[in-house]
Amino acid sequence: MRALLVALSLLAEPPAAPPPRVLGLEQAIRLARENQPQLRQARAGTEAAEARADEARAPLLPQITGTAGYARATANLPGFPESAASFNSWALRGTLNQLVWDFGQTTGRWEAARESAASQQSSERATRLQVLYSVRSAFFTARAGRDLVGVAHETLQNQEAHLRQVQGFVEVGRSPEIDLAQVRTDRANAEVQLIQAQNAYETAKAQLNQAMGVEGPTDYEVADDTLPAVEGEDSPIDVLLAEALPRRPDLAALEAQVRAQQATLASVRGGYWPSLGLAAAASDVGPEPSGPGMAWNWSAGATLTWNLFQGGLTWAQSAEARANLVALEAQLDALKQQVRLDLEQARLPVRAAKAALSAAAEALVNARERLRLAEGRYQTGAGSIIELGDAQVALTSAAAQKVQADYALAAARALLLRALGRPADGDESPGR
Repeated sequence: MRALLVALSLLAEPPAAPPPRVLGLEQAIRLARENQPQLRQARAGTEAAEARADEARAPLLPQITGTAGYARATANLPGFPESAASFNSWALRGTLNQLVWDFGQTTGRWEAARESAASQQSSERATRLQVLYSVRSAFFTARAGRDLVGVAHETLQNQEAHLRQVQGFVEVGRSPEIDLAQVRTDRANAEVQLIQAQNAYETAKAQLNQAMGVEGPTDYEVADDTLPAVEGEDSPIDVLLAEALPRRPDLAALEAQVRAQQATLASVRGGYWPSLGLAAAASDVGPEPSGPGMAWNWSAGATLTWNLFQGGLTWAQSAEARANLVALEAQLDALKQQVRLDLEQARLPVRAAKAALSAAAEALVNARERLRLAEGRYQTGAGSIIELGDAQVALTSAAAQKVQADYALAAARALLLRALGRPADGDESPGR
């Protein structure tokens, strides 16, 4: 009978809710690789650039054309009696054209297209690096939001405990009613802060979903993941710069654009000189395509084409290509300077965040001890409700400061990894 009652009581209890899903940093990065539309767009851009390189190579290969024609016509001649008689005319022709040499015009365009494809490949790697940084940044923002929810929960629990304690003291006449009004206000404020923290956490998870390229709910918790120390994060700027320059895909993309423009300039200059091509053709003409009246002919020859004067077109195109090359080289120099600035702006916050994290941890320990002492003093009547409230505010502030310090360090390390051009595990190196 007892066992039956126990079974019935278990059936009456609602089933326990399943534990929430937990999303780790590596899983977030994997989801971004699989779902982020920016990555698909960058891959499509690379494929299109590679196809354009193949298009630029096509004129260097033999060009073969076949044609077939049919006509029904008369053959009246001047001075002869006209006749209404008509006959069939079939023509089957094939032609072959091959460019031999054009002083680098076509090969230069092909080389420029290949370098442009290489530039797009580096830009694709730069997009992957930016997506990786965005996911890391959004993940650590969500993790900070989760921790701030925990801080708000702890604050609310403390305020509820203070409320019960003060309410008991007021009921026995040990504390004035104003203490009860004060602690009720503090508890209400703590509840508001918890609601705001929960809303901010949900918003941060929605932003994380966007960074991952995922369309779905935010019914998960972010894991307590962080970034370990970045190798060489305390190194001098010149050491970090020596690593970043060959790694940064945006630099590689711009260098490829410079090489593409150099090839374009060489191609344009080839327009000052002639181009040589070979051509061959064969034809079969007659009244019936399979009859004995068809006649074969063939021809072969070479063509030298020289545009002696085009109104200064080639000169103007060369001037434009030179100016574009100078602009790209200047842009490349500016980007190298930007890389140094990026490293400075990344490594200095890492150093500051590590120092701030140590100080914030110490402040949190002291704030907890201050609250413990304030609670003890209030219980014995030596302290006031103001002292207790101030101690709780100090603890909440110190806990939030510790969360922000954790976030600042993780975010600074993510920024440093991007500035160095280091990919995630599983990505190919973005070096050139």
